[in-house]
Amino acid sequence: MFSLFYGLWKYIFSKTEFHVLILGIDKAGKTTLLEKLKSIYSNLEGLSPDRIVPTVGLNIGRIEADNSKLVFWDLGGQVGLRTIWEKYYEEAHAIIYVIDAACPSSFEDSKSALEKALRHEDLRGAPILILANKQDLPGAVSSEELARYLDLKELNERLYMFEAVSAYDGMGIKFGIDWLVEAMERSKRTETLRIRAGAAGAI
Repeated sequence: MFSLFYGLWKYIFSKTEFHVLILGIDKAGKTTLLEKLKSIYSNLEGLSPDRIVPTVGLNIGRIEADNSKLVFWDLGGQVGLRTIWEKYYEEAHAIIYVIDAACPSSFEDSKSALEKALRHEDLRGAPILILANKQDLPGAVSSEELARYLDLKELNERLYMFEAVSAYDGMGIKFGIDWLVEAMERSKRTETLRIRAGAAGAI
């Protein structure tokens, strides 16, 4: 009887853990986003934007949103570092792709890097939240304008959303994360990863 109640308690109160990749080319604002996420959800003071340096390798952050634990992997976006992205694809439940919406000259590079990621077999079915970041800057394009420019054909196969945000002041971030959690909860990829983890644990 104890084991029955314990199992029920564990089911009700345990939080699902999701692994989310934060990708984008360099200077898109990925690490600033991660630090803002920490301050919004964890009541921790993240690094101020003027103290953030380009990521070489990986930054990890953890938050709790709704009834879920989110582990973020913020990967460096310089050209020479993008080759390591795919090492993390297999375990990722979803992607946040950050684009500097105030720098149109970077859009083509951003689109190219994103299309390459979306074509990778290890990311099949992963929901994606595409952020038109830096809305606090003059000239930033809207999420709708960015979506039209990117014109991504690969998005038809997965859950996705474009959202205008500012990683500097937090605008739009919570709305985007709430959508992402809900998308991961109903994604077939999440079920696939859960089954795979269970099979690995049984070995």
